[in-house]
Amino acid sequence: MQMQKDAVLNDNKKMIEPSKKPNKAKKLITDIYREKYLYLLALPGILYFIIFKYAPMYGIIIAFQDYSIFKGVMDSAWVGFDHFQRLFSEEDFYQMLRNTLAISALNICLFFPLPIILSLLLNELRNQIYKRTIQSLVYLPHFLSWVIIASLSVILLGKSDGIVNFVLNELGFKSFDFLTNPNAFWLLITGQAIWKEVGWGTIIFLAAIAGVNTDLYEAARIDGANRLRQTWHVTLPAIRNVIFILLILKLGDVLEAGFEQIFLMYNGAVADVAEVFDTYVYRVGLQQGQFSYSTAVGIFKSAVGLVLVVIANRLTKKFGEEGLY
Repeated sequence: MQMQKDAVLNDNKKMIEPSKKPNKAKKLITDIYREKYLYLLALPGILYFIIFKYAPMYGIIIAFQDYSIFKGVMDSAWVGFDHFQRLFSEEDFYQMLRNTLAISALNICLFFPLPIILSLLLNELRNQIYKRTIQSLVYLPHFLSWVIIASLSVILLGKSDGIVNFVLNELGFKSFDFLTNPNAFWLLITGQAIWKEVGWGTIIFLAAIAGVNTDLYEAARIDGANRLRQTWHVTLPAIRNVIFILLILKLGDVLEAGFEQIFLMYNGAVADVAEVFDTYVYRVGLQQGQFSYSTAVGIFKSAVGLVLVVIANRLTKKFGEEGLY
């Protein structure tokens, strides 16, 4: 008798379970129809990512081939992980890894906190005209190309005819070799990035600060908190999740040192500290035509970034924040 009841229950489950799928599909169609204008608004962005981001990803298979532009992707010989083995066995691999990680570490430690600090300082300005003028001035370098930034660096920091060294000489100091000194190259690259992008980085933080409930500031003032205390106990906790999200995204680009900037500042004297994965891919992949090998280098960079994003996101959630996903 019990076996008959179990059989009847199993039959009922089988009859019920298939009906769930049409219900979910129907619900999805209903949601799309109800929010059709929002989906229509998002359609250009969705198509952009599908066409220009996801569709070209099939090309990564050439990292596992001996790709030839004459044979094409389908007819090129399959070599498996040979290109990855070559990358890890290269003499320059650990040097490139060191240089890239050093520049990224300086960017995270020195550059990343500065937009937060600048946003907090700008938020404390009460004169709106003065505040907007300062914002415009710090945003301006973002719109300059790296070619202009590199040219300004040469004009300002050149050893023989640079303005900075001219001033140092007039003050009785010796000229300092900014552009061809290997010990100063990483700091030079970081300083350029800070000057160019620190103002632009404040946009997101200022938007987050603008969304902080003003009642919290009023309550803090009633409790006797001064400006510094309000910033520490109200503003920073309110934008903490934004800080964590941007930090996670920054870790995803840890092997992206910035090709154009480093390529423009690259010279023979600093080659040992300036060679990063981006310049290596350009030199080997484009100049020497080793497309499969350079694609393998790109996959390695992406894989490292993905692992760091996943780890950082899990740690962020452990600390009670929302995380990236």
